[in-house]
Amino acid sequence: MLRRTLFAASLASVIFASPVMAQDAAPAEDPVLATVNGEEILESEVRATQAGLPQQYQQLPFEMLKPTLVDREINQRLLMIAGRDAGLADDEEVKARVDALERRVIAETFLDREIAKSASEDAIKEQYEEFLKTNEPEPQVHARHILLENEEDAKAIIAELDDGADFAELAKEKSTGPSGPNGGDLGFFGSADMVAPFAEAAFAMEPGTYSKEPVQTQFGWHVIMVEEKKEGTQPSLEEVRQQMVGELTRKAIDDLVESLRADADIVNNAPMPAEGDAPAEETKE
Repeated sequence: MLRRTLFAASLASVIFASPVMAQDAAPAEDPVLATVNGEEILESEVRATQAGLPQQYQQLPFEMLKPTLVDREINQRLLMIAGRDAGLADDEEVKARVDALERRVIAETFLDREIAKSASEDAIKEQYEEFLKTNEPEPQVHARHILLENEEDAKAIIAELDDGADFAELAKEKSTGPSGPNGGDLGFFGSADMVAPFAEAAFAMEPGTYSKEPVQTQFGWHVIMVEEKKEGTQPSLEEVRQQMVGELTRKAIDDLVESLRADADIVNNAPMPAEGDAPAEETKE
């Protein structure tokens, strides 16, 4: 089943697997894993096959998939040889597709290398320092809540708490919210993580206290208990590394494309519609 699934998933994608992917995945040594009519199949080619598969297969260990991938690559090579023997190397459709692939690979390789210059380790650290300056850490609250459908039920819960009832047990019994089975525990959250009335009430309370009046939101009526508060902390570089790389990458692409377009002679016969222009309505006869 795995072999059939992988073959179906990769039959087309491997033909057009990007050399960039193969280069990134190539091992230090590139052993020959098979030969077909004297033609070698290298490990780097098989790794490129895996890189062209759906995400769930890319994440599996290469050694686990290698026998199936090599077998699939043998089939692919046989198809290629048969097509070449049939004269498809000179076929106009094949040439057009190869030309299109060449344009894409050249563009992707150029872009990848330009991005690599902009997303260096020094640039990432500099971006992180800017992030720390412009993103002040926010205080957080650890709270529980009991969600009720109406104000009367919420007031009844407060009365039970006043009589010494356990908040978590009441939440398990009475709360209509998804956190009810967990004793209403919401964990730590920032003010922006909750709707405004709930956040304002929770952040105004002292640890160990519960709301003396029900708090209404669009979800219903809440009784809130604040467990503890803590000052916000800045994330480490590793925690936001992907975000920093993403920001640098987007900027690098925007700057590069803008620069190239500024210096190019472009004639666009299919321009984007002006803002506010609506497409013409279709008429029905």
